[in-house]
Amino acid sequence: MRQRNRRQGRSRGKENRDRWMITYADLITLLLIFFIILYAMSSLDTQKYAIVTGSLSDTFKSGSPVLEGGNGVLDGNQGNTGAAVSNEQEAGGSTGGGLSSGGNVKESGSNGTGTGTDTSGQNGETAEHQPSARELAFREQEAKLAALMGVITKYVEDNNLGEQIFVADKPQGIAITLSDRFLFDAGKAELKSPAFPALRQLSGLFRGIGATISIEGHTDNVPVTAASDYTDNWELSGARALSVLRFFLDNEGLSPDTFQYAGYADTRPAYDNTTVEGRQKNRRVELIVLRQLQEKE
Repeated sequence: MRQRNRRQGRSRGKENRDRWMITYADLITLLLIFFIILYAMSSLDTQKYAIVTGSLSDTFKSGSPVLEGGNGVLDGNQGNTGAAVSNEQEAGGSTGGGLSSGGNVKESGSNGTGTGTDTSGQNGETAEHQPSARELAFREQEAKLAALMGVITKYVEDNNLGEQIFVADKPQGIAITLSDRFLFDAGKAELKSPAFPALRQLSGLFRGIGATISIEGHTDNVPVTAASDYTDNWELSGARALSVLRFFLDNEGLSPDTFQYAGYADTRPAYDNTTVEGRQKNRRVELIVLRQLQEKE
């Protein structure tokens, strides 16, 4: 009997000595969960974040990567205000919550208490998006091209030239298409005087555009006649483009560095050459104000 009591006493003593391991294991588990939560709240995919915020900035043209009034990551100036600061002050300056080392605040939970996160390694990448010099130059270029297109479109409408001058925004730039009937007599490359006012209007717009202008002559697929001054459509299309170029240089005094010209004959038809209407539209001179910068290179 006495032996059995001794054995029971020894087993109970061993049980009591091991109880602290249960409490310790619970504490370690809770600490692990706590640090996992902190890491999940502080870890940002900076590359994806920069892409999203840059897209929002470009869309709304606000220059700020986060919409006002949002509950996401605040910038450095905003992070020093709000409930997180007052909570930290009431807690006697405790470092357990509130501001992070970079001055950013994360809001967590419905009670509005702040949980501190360390983003010192990410502050440079998640700072307010500043457009690069190339982006600024691209925006300035697009604004000029949009203004140019608006002015030319209005001029065409005001002067009832919709059948003679066509304006379009193409990937390579703003294309101004002039009908051959508006510029030349049939089979000729000398400019007609009724076309001068429109060309003068264009020269005034080209003077300060700061972009290269490509003058391109086109014909239909009908060969030139035997009485023509030109051997073939290559010569005719090139001569017509050159006549327009000479008007801008000799009559209007524009800089030769602004222009380039070419004749493409019938190799780049815009319409079907099997119809009379299509051939008429293919006989044209195009002035293309080229985009110097593309959105993505």
